[in-house]
Amino acid sequence: MDLSKAQSGLSLGFIKNSIADDSISLQFDTSFRSSSKPVRPVPLPFFEVKEDGAPRFENGEQNGHSNDDEEIRILGQSMCVKRQRDSKPVSNPCKRLAAEPSLEQRRAAVRSWGNQRLEEADPEVGEIMKKEKQRQVLGIELIASENFVCRAVMEALGSHLTNKYSEGMPGARYYTGNQFIDQIETLCHERALAAFNLDSEKWGVNVQPYSCTSANFAVYTGLLLPGDRIMGLDSPSGGHMSHGWYMPGGKKVSAASIFFESFSYKVNPQTGYIDYDKLEEKAIDYRPKILICGGSSYPREWDYARFRQIADRCGAVLMCDMAHISGLVAAQECVSPFDYCDIVTSTTHKSLRGPRGGIIFYRRGAKSKKQGMCLSYGDFSAQYDFEEKINFAVFPSLQGGPHNNHIAALAITLKQVATPEYKAYMQQVKKNAQAFVSALLRRKCKLVTGGTDNHLLLWDLTTLGLTGKCYEKVCEMCHITLNKTAIFGDNGAISPGGVRIGTPAMTSRGCLESDFETIADFLYRAAQITSAVQRDHGKLQKEFLKGLHNNKDIIDLRNRVEAFAAQFAMPGFDD
Repeated sequence: MDLSKAQSGLSLGFIKNSIADDSISLQFDTSFRSSSKPVRPVPLPFFEVKEDGAPRFENGEQNGHSNDDEEIRILGQSMCVKRQRDSKPVSNPCKRLAAEPSLEQRRAAVRSWGNQRLEEADPEVGEIMKKEKQRQVLGIELIASENFVCRAVMEALGSHLTNKYSEGMPGARYYTGNQFIDQIETLCHERALAAFNLDSEKWGVNVQPYSCTSANFAVYTGLLLPGDRIMGLDSPSGGHMSHGWYMPGGKKVSAASIFFESFSYKVNPQTGYIDYDKLEEKAIDYRPKILICGGSSYPREWDYARFRQIADRCGAVLMCDMAHISGLVAAQECVSPFDYCDIVTSTTHKSLRGPRGGIIFYRRGAKSKKQGMCLSYGDFSAQYDFEEKINFAVFPSLQGGPHNNHIAALAITLKQVATPEYKAYMQQVKKNAQAFVSALLRRKCKLVTGGTDNHLLLWDLTTLGLTGKCYEKVCEMCHITLNKTAIFGDNGAISPGGVRIGTPAMTSRGCLESDFETIADFLYRAAQITSAVQRDHGKLQKEFLKGLHNNKDIIDLRNRVEAFAAQFAMPGFDD
């Protein structure tokens, strides 16, 4: 039958029967035929039939087909049929079904991941950490805000306590399972008060702040409204940015200056000491709600009694940021702010020699008669109301869950702080600072205020024609770390004219007065190298740095520094 003249209403369909012999049948679909007349089925030759009447299948290897293919002819046209052999695995792995791992295999996978040491889990980070450890061992650390913690503190910081979420205060947590965390934080509270000889009836403490800057901002948040006034020491005079300082051009650089109005007091430019008379005059005119004493680069004692008088006159809460001197305060090696202040904040890692974090002390209970007139912004109630406000500001206003590993490490630190050995350590810190001062003055170096009453000193480099930035870089290349700082009267943080030097870290490694004589010699030699490079290459950073590469004087001094530093053990490090 000639199908070329078949009506267009017919459609040809193939039906593959699911039977063992893979037979195929053919039928016409009349569903689209316009005519209602039935169509008589027409047999069509589907396969070419062999002489014996069986369909003709040919191996197609000679026609380019593999042995896995079979060739059939349909309506006279050659077609290749692919057959999947049951014995042959699926070539595409995506189509294979992976065997379900056993329960023990799944548990083993978790154990393998969770118990890898750092060197195995992340060799890249591990290698960088080894290099940092070596830098600390072979370097001289003179940054006044840095120190070295003991092994017990490091063990607590790297402990399982980091796993627990503990939002809230002891006994009032958001999550359950905090009974032992509560014990640790409560113990930390008790030790904090004991370390500074404070009565728990008169003082409370919050150990959750992540840093002293966080602690300071929590105090502002709890006690002030946005736009309220604070007053702290000017940064070039030795104050801290978290006390509300802003750039000379008016740029606000901290949240304290962004959310609150601030006005700074300054040191006397001739003496370097705080000018208390001008401070009082400014405070009475400005009327801050919080008056802040304490700083990050002030080498002398603070007259807290005078601050108390000024705060009383202007109706301000008196707050002290003792971040740098908290270790000296605890060891009773300097005047204590607790006798006069309403709130005291601190870091926990500088002279205190603990983990990195912050702490807030606040008065509680009944007000004393001499202070009742000025506190709580004109609220003359008989009770202090700082506790609830400050705790609420820390959480939930500003932070989430506390770092329990840090709080445990701080509790360990505070236990050590209360010992005679710690007091002896802080006495040595001060002795080393005095030896440092004497050694630099003998070399005709100019120090701000002419010396120090605590653990740090400020070296004015302007008399040598040096910038703090250039000198800091030379020292770093010689493996001595210190930091540039503004000297009152220079052009501030843009090009600081001095460096800040501290003794706690190297005292923690066992250095005594004679060792700081040697360190002073290293520093003076670094100043000579800086002067020579500035003379030959200029003070511009790009040109100055060119003069430091392969500098023989720097290499020689670096070798001397490393040989010196290697003599002293590093607390908490394996030999």
